[in-house]
Amino acid sequence: MDSRFNSPAEIASLVSKSGVTKSMLSLPKMILLGLMAGAFIAFGGAASDVAMHGVADVGLARVVAGVIFPVGLMLVVFTGSELFTGNCLMIIPTLEKKIKVASMLRNLVVVYISNFVGAMIIDLLIFFSGQLNYSNGGLGAFTIKVALAKTTINPATAIISGILCNILVCLAIVMATGATDAIGKIFGVFFPICAFVVCGFEHCVANMFYIPTGVMAAMNPEYVAKAQELYGITAQQCQSLANLSGCESLLFVTIGNIIGGMIFVGLPLYFAYIRKKKSA
Repeated sequence: MDSRFNSPAEIASLVSKSGVTKSMLSLPKMILLGLMAGAFIAFGGAASDVAMHGVADVGLARVVAGVIFPVGLMLVVFTGSELFTGNCLMIIPTLEKKIKVASMLRNLVVVYISNFVGAMIIDLLIFFSGQLNYSNGGLGAFTIKVALAKTTINPATAIISGILCNILVCLAIVMATGATDAIGKIFGVFFPICAFVVCGFEHCVANMFYIPTGVMAAMNPEYVAKAQELYGITAQQCQSLANLSGCESLLFVTIGNIIGGMIFVGLPLYFAYIRKKKSA
């Protein structure tokens, strides 16, 4: 077997061991690594917004974003940061009884909050950097448009889109785990993440960048006027966004992400490669 690639059974075992390690992190380290991951995903969102905001064709715009956004998860993988969506794979060692349910939940809650704070730090820095002034405020208007789309999505759609998203995100983690060299890990991350971005699926940590940045942009009269000019978005819609209306959509996306990662990726890996091995 090529030493540069782990077998599916080896991948499942490595993902399980990683989950055990995550459960044993000290609280300060868990918070720090969670802050880093939230910031890295926000960087991916910010860069992809800049690249796509002036592209009129939706398909092409998403392809452009899909090529750039994966840098966020690459940074997470190579720095060993803690990302909520990927950590849903901790269901594997939990089912193996290597870690307690409480330990998994502790990690997920702490990492989720830390991801949010890390993303918010970048949100604020991006906003005050003046980056949203690009294209005479066009980027600020685009940011409002994106946030409105994410806060007006209905709960069922948010959950289903969240499921589909985290299937691909967790498969990106699985593929990166399968590779034993840097370039293999990069490509393992790139293609599944590119696919989820092109498809427009919903990622809760990415939305921790998109929604708050859009809320801040909706408080700027120049961006609001530009959003009306470019997209026909009304001042009332912008005011509603600025008042945090619809931000509960993040909860539904989170639920979908949990289902996608745990039920659609974690459980199949467990039953195919770990439980079977135990009973053999």
